[in-house]
Amino acid sequence: MAKMSKRFAAVRTQVDPQTHYSIEQGISLVKQMATARFDETVEMAVALGIDPKFTEQAIRGTCILPHGTGKKVTVLVFARGEKADEARAAGADFVGDDDMVEKITGGWVAFDVVIATPDMMKTVGKLGRVLGPRGLMPNPKTGTVTNDIAAAVGESKGGKIAFRNDKAGNVNVPIGKASFEARALEENAMSFLEKIMQMKPSAAKGRYIMSISISSTMGPGVRLDVNDVRIRLSR
Repeated sequence: MAKMSKRFAAVRTQVDPQTHYSIEQGISLVKQMATARFDETVEMAVALGIDPKFTEQAIRGTCILPHGTGKKVTVLVFARGEKADEARAAGADFVGDDDMVEKITGGWVAFDVVIATPDMMKTVGKLGRVLGPRGLMPNPKTGTVTNDIAAAVGESKGGKIAFRNDKAGNVNVPIGKASFEARALEENAMSFLEKIMQMKPSAAKGRYIMSISISSTMGPGVRLDVNDVRIRLSR
């Protein structure tokens, strides 16, 4: 078992593990406990009442956070001709086709998002073994296979996050940085939770959101009051 640092042990005393905090209280605590020497990412973990074994209950999608994630996103676009020019004009960091396939096959993976035009998917398909395990394979469901390249690049640069449930039915996403104003983190968090609620599978029975917690990169988890979140989303 990893040894707990003195810093972590000290900040953990500020959280009552038996308490479910309101979103304002939780974010205030997380910001207060983010004492590392870098700007920690604030993350949200949502445990869902789904059975991940059934594809009809899988949760996968995207959400645009109104205040972004605070992270500089590097975008790679597979496109040719006018669409390649469109990608560059929209701010894509890398644009190419077969040359990028060769570069990635050689071990280069210095990008966060991959977008492709539909006609390029046969080419991109060659990279399945590299991009797939990293969750970077372009997919129409996440808006990363599209002819509207400018919009896709803009969204990715502006705070769009992609998410999917893991084998245990949990979804984990970044909702900003500890340096963000509390209000910005709250609005990012509620935007994501609203999206999750909209995606409830009809086949999922009983409680859908089982638990919600937030934490900073180096901080302890803070459990949120699920009922409080439900009330806010119903307003």
